[in-house]
Order: sequence, then structure tokens, then C-alpha cells
Amino acid sequence: MPKTQQAVLWVVYETHIDGRKYATKGVCPQAEWDAMKLADPGRYTLVRSGIMSEAEAERLARGTPRGRVEVGPLDRLLCRLERRP
Repeated sequence: MPKTQQAVLWVVYETHIDGRKYATKGVCPQAEWDAMKLADPGRYTLVRSGIMSEAEAERLARGTPRGRVEVGPLDRLLCRLERRP
């Protein structure tokens, strides 16, 4: 009998590192977020919760156009090719 998998929900959060002016965004599973809130209340700010996939959470955290995450030279080349008429 196959095991049922429990869906993992993801969150996007912000934190200020070393007093920097701008916040840094991070991504983690909901359970990890709950533990972070308990361990250090007030350090992290929730941006969005209940995200169904890690990839979607990463796109939201990076705020990239059309939801693309550029990871290297090949990806940049593909982006340029997509923009060609």
C-alpha cells in the first residue's frame, strides 16, 4: 500500500542582517518558519505563507520579472532568445 505524502507549504520572509538598510528575503517550509518565530520572535517578518511549491516561493522572494529565476549564463541566453521578435 503506498504511503500518503503530506503537502509541504512554503513561506517567504524578510530579515535585516547586521543593521543593513534593506531587508533580505528568505524561503523555508512552514514548519521551519514556526520554529524560527518561536526561537527569535520579532527578528523575521512574514511576507507570504501557504505557498504550494518551493519554486514558486523562490520566485516570489526574488521578485523576478515573469517569475523567472536567472541562475546562470545559459538561463540569461534563454531569456534573451525569448525576447526576440
